[in-house]
Amino acid sequence: MNETGRIQAENLTKRFRQVQAVRGINLDIAPGEIYGLIGPDGAGKTTTIRMLAGVMKPTAGIARVSGFDTSKQAENLRAQVGYMAQRFSLYGDLSVRENMEFYADIFGVRGAEREPRLQRLLRFARLETFQERDAGVLSGGMKKKLGLACALIHRPKILFLDEPTNGVDPISRREFWDILSDLHIEGVTIFISTAYMDEAERCSRVGLMYQGAIIRQGTPSELRQLVRGELLAIIADDLARAETLLVPLPGVLEVQAYGDRLHVFVDTATQRTPEIEHALRAAGIGITQIRATTPHLQETFISLVTHQTATGN
Repeated sequence: MNETGRIQAENLTKRFRQVQAVRGINLDIAPGEIYGLIGPDGAGKTTTIRMLAGVMKPTAGIARVSGFDTSKQAENLRAQVGYMAQRFSLYGDLSVRENMEFYADIFGVRGAEREPRLQRLLRFARLETFQERDAGVLSGGMKKKLGLACALIHRPKILFLDEPTNGVDPISRREFWDILSDLHIEGVTIFISTAYMDEAERCSRVGLMYQGAIIRQGTPSELRQLVRGELLAIIADDLARAETLLVPLPGVLEVQAYGDRLHVFVDTATQRTPEIEHALRAAGIGITQIRATTPHLQETFISLVTHQTATGN
């Protein structure tokens, strides 16, 4: 069986002295998938990626990437894996092209294939007109695309990307994901951690990570179906008082605050909408809007983490 492009983990664990950063995670990611790992800061996402990429050894458990044991056969992974760390790690005093040539040298990309590959990646990353510019003066979005181009120089079968669009403007984020979509079509396996729920929606499957454990994983559609009840979005005066009022009402399962509105999970939207509206108006709280809506991954994640914290399951 050809394992090229496959990512597997069994009871993968990492401890730093008394801190257990990753708690026995299990993964089986098929070749060509886009797998998104989402969770708050400190959840263990970066540590997980480093172990899978062969950069860090686990305390316990095993990871196999393209069939190679990441602890014992890390050198064999070099030709298979592209790894892009969260922080910009290229050379700021070298030009775009010089950085790419440096990585081509590291991965032994020489001969007749070298120049066509460099040119293709410059076009692919939309950096052709910036190839003589020093990397240190590039915009945040361009730095990310240059990092991706360098990670792709040896044509890896698997890409590990640690929050690659963090701090990047929306247009650059969209361009970055356009490039990832093209790689996905080419059959590259992409393992990406992200803080953006709209990016997680674009993944084949998603893992929700909290306190070192993957508490749920599945397609975005499967995960959205895990939340209890139906969702109402409510814009009203004095949200803090409205939230306090709504929590104990019959049929209200959960209340989440989102900026200028409340997201209220109820057992039946058609029945509870008029009851909630009546309760708010009776308390003198003005209502701008109350409507049924579809939960996104963000609401799902918060709901699952809240339940995890309350029950420990």
